[in-house]
Amino acid sequence: MRAFVFTDASLAEQAGRFVWLDIDTDKAENAAFREQFPVRALPTYLIIDPHDEQILFRWVGGASVPQLHKMLDDTRASYDRMQNEGQPASPPTNESDPDALLAQADLLNGAGKTAEAADLCARAIEIAPEGWPAYGRAVEGLLVNWSLDDHCEDAVQTARQVFARLARTSSAPIVASVGLDCAGELDEKDPRRAELLAYFEKVGHETALDREIEMAADDRSGLFISLLSAREAAKDSVGERTVASEWSQFLDDAAAHAKNPDERTVFDSHRLSAYLQLDTPERAVPMLQQSERDFPDDYNPPYRLAIAYRAMEQWDDALAATERAAERAYGPRLISILRTRGDLFVSKGDPAGAKQAYETAIAQAEALPELQRSERTIEQLRTKLAELGDTASPATGD
Repeated sequence: MRAFVFTDASLAEQAGRFVWLDIDTDKAENAAFREQFPVRALPTYLIIDPHDEQILFRWVGGASVPQLHKMLDDTRASYDRMQNEGQPASPPTNESDPDALLAQADLLNGAGKTAEAADLCARAIEIAPEGWPAYGRAVEGLLVNWSLDDHCEDAVQTARQVFARLARTSSAPIVASVGLDCAGELDEKDPRRAELLAYFEKVGHETALDREIEMAADDRSGLFISLLSAREAAKDSVGERTVASEWSQFLDDAAAHAKNPDERTVFDSHRLSAYLQLDTPERAVPMLQQSERDFPDDYNPPYRLAIAYRAMEQWDDALAATERAAERAYGPRLISILRTRGDLFVSKGDPAGAKQAYETAIAQAEALPELQRSERTIEQLRTKLAELGDTASPATGD
């Protein structure tokens, strides 16, 4: 989004209507913001009322430029309408108006009331006229909230009913992904499971490969991930490799057409995952080395290099990469890097090095502000340290 969408010149027309704010969730000074505006997944985009700091709209995942314009325009129109009515948080004045219902659903979703938001989305869809412009967005909101709240049976049945109407639209990848993921969550004895999995794998695969469907690269890549998970669950190693190859090809093509390092590096994480899936981690090394040269202050390229080197069992190269990453990282991400560093020492057969890395990670984790501190992470690190036992102590002579 930052490299491909927010840089689009057409967004200049939104100047004066919105103020843009980018929050680095790893920085301690932003912990209070995260507490006030909690998120369940990253990336999450919020539109916030400047008067009372109420979340007017919440979006999880990527979006294309036209999708972002639509979200901004719809939210601003709803906000202006509710301001004119007196109270931004007031219930819809007309419950037979699907736009009013969707606006209220946006408010509830922003407040974290996903179940109530889903109910209003369902009502809006039910009463909406044919050709309602917000139909796709309402369906996406309904399905995503149901999936987050573990209402997978409702989500997959609705996705099955509406997909044909939304096929080849920008909503298709979300509907297919939710349908596929939720079909996999059904009980294996459920007679509908096999048919639903087969249907959503078919339409999901067609959607992922259709380059004419306008969608964010994140959404297309996420659909490949859902397809890959489905083949893994089916224990179909041949099909799994086929999907991984198609995923890798899409990502490589997208990176090859990047106009600058910012755009190219967007794909590093998913490209690394695809290469690991194909047992070809060495393919990631040149791209990540280039990214580290292009962004010398970013911890991500060396950390990802460490993951690639670990898969290649090049322990010293991996450890050197984690050292560079740790020098640039902060907050919870630093803890993850230090934990990986300890794991690498274990794999290398150096318990003393692992002990030092885990102890450093524990000390750093305990020093984090309360809002960033994770007792679960600290306990996991202590368990790893305890598992080393006395072997982590250097031998001494007489």
